[in-house]
Amino acid sequence: MLNPLIPALVVAPMDGITDAPMRTLLGEFGAFTYAVSEFVRVSSVPLSAKAFRRAVPELLADGRTPSGLPVQIQILGGDPERMALSAFEACAAGASAIDLNFGCPAPIVNRHDGGASLLRHPARIREIVAAVRAAVPEPVAVSAKLRLGWDTTDSIDENAAMAAEGGASWLTIHARTRVQGYRPPVYWPCIGKVRADLGLPIIANGDIWSIEDFRRCRDETGCIHYMLGRGALADPTLPKRIAVELGIRSGEPPQTDWVKLFERFVELMADDSERGRSRTLCRLKQWLLLSHEHGELRCFHELKRSKTLPEFFGGLVDWVETTSSRQAV
Repeated sequence: MLNPLIPALVVAPMDGITDAPMRTLLGEFGAFTYAVSEFVRVSSVPLSAKAFRRAVPELLADGRTPSGLPVQIQILGGDPERMALSAFEACAAGASAIDLNFGCPAPIVNRHDGGASLLRHPARIREIVAAVRAAVPEPVAVSAKLRLGWDTTDSIDENAAMAAEGGASWLTIHARTRVQGYRPPVYWPCIGKVRADLGLPIIANGDIWSIEDFRRCRDETGCIHYMLGRGALADPTLPKRIAVELGIRSGEPPQTDWVKLFERFVELMADDSERGRSRTLCRLKQWLLLSHEHGELRCFHELKRSKTLPEFFGGLVDWVETTSSRQAV
């Protein structure tokens, strides 16, 4: 899924955000190489192939979104045997690559022996990666996603080395500690050191909100592989601009038509039930909040009280037209 010699741009797994409809939409951008699914939690029992198909519907279509974007399956848990058995079932369901989550900072996940909590136990990272690697067929790649450490960046060298010893084909590193959560700053030079020391493909991740951020990340890490999450939603032109710089695509991306983009997402989220429409509206507001904080679409406060989709889109159209008129003066 990841070619060590060819630049790549990857959709980040963001729980409750980059679900199947969002992965389909981002795939339509034509900028991403592949996506990583939201984590599938392995708790008290191994998961079945059926459970994976339910959690990641792309497995029913050769592991690709309707727009053709490949999707890698990510699993999360702390028991090597259950993780290995689950990874085997994911392959039976159609997975062609498995990613192991050692980076999720959510307290509820960390309290139950998952995600970033494993960063305090480097030997267990090696054990889990090795167990999964041994359980899945040879052609299936196994990768790991890490943060720089629990409360200090010093542990990334050992944790990354343990994942590599376990048999990881590549690593994705989010350039923060677990204690930081999503607060700045990011420490991209730490990623560059791991890349140089291990000689393993590294996907750089964290706080790429602009093309200038990307260039600085590239300079400080030396990577040719990148993962983009919140930045792609705050500025939908950003993945395309990065893809041009990486040589993945050519041409200057057009300005974002936010109304058409949100309408397309509603189509992908289509559900006849009232609950479905309410969930779609919440997802639009969630997306709007990200763009309000870091992007160009700064109308979250104007639209956050919308009760229906027509009300939301009416307010959005008014805001876009008003802003365009001001810029034209």
